[in-house]
Amino acid sequence: MVSQRMFNKIKTMKMLLNILIGVAGFIALLLILALFVKKEYTVARQIIINKPQGEVFAYIRHLKNQEHYSKWVMADPDMKKTYRGTDGTPGFVYAWNGNDKAGQGEQEIKHITENEKLEIEIRFIRPFAGVAQVPMTTETVSPTQTKVTWGMTGGNPYPLNLMHLFTDNLLGKDLEISLATLKQVVEKN
Repeated sequence: MVSQRMFNKIKTMKMLLNILIGVAGFIALLLILALFVKKEYTVARQIIINKPQGEVFAYIRHLKNQEHYSKWVMADPDMKKTYRGTDGTPGFVYAWNGNDKAGQGEQEIKHITENEKLEIEIRFIRPFAGVAQVPMTTETVSPTQTKVTWGMTGGNPYPLNLMHLFTDNLLGKDLEISLATLKQVVEKN
């Protein structure tokens, strides 16, 4: 006859086995789901700023100005920053090394279409490695109003592409906060 002690051990082992099977099944489900998620993401948000297009573009073309409106740059007031080149021109690099929220990386102005588009490449080092293309565009709505669109396009290999299911919501919120702050800063000047 099986003792009560042995019975409890068997019961515990079965429960652990069921938990392991459940966890393995969940992981398998996530890996299967990742097969159907795109490996690239694109997120963009826009806002209307009550200033002329030229004024708005003159402000956003300088990456150092992000210290006044970018949620990511403002995440760590003590981050170490280095600059290479002339701000507001192609080739300018703004590098940072901050806390866990801010991470480490650099952004480079790749191309400028005067008063219309600023093309930035962000190279993330920490907390995760990656590269993203970040366009900022301005469009005249009226002589005193400008629509600013700020986007980000990047990618992750399988199975990290599973994160793209949440990218629009997470990055989108940060872009909205940053654009709202940009609007306040530019409209005050």
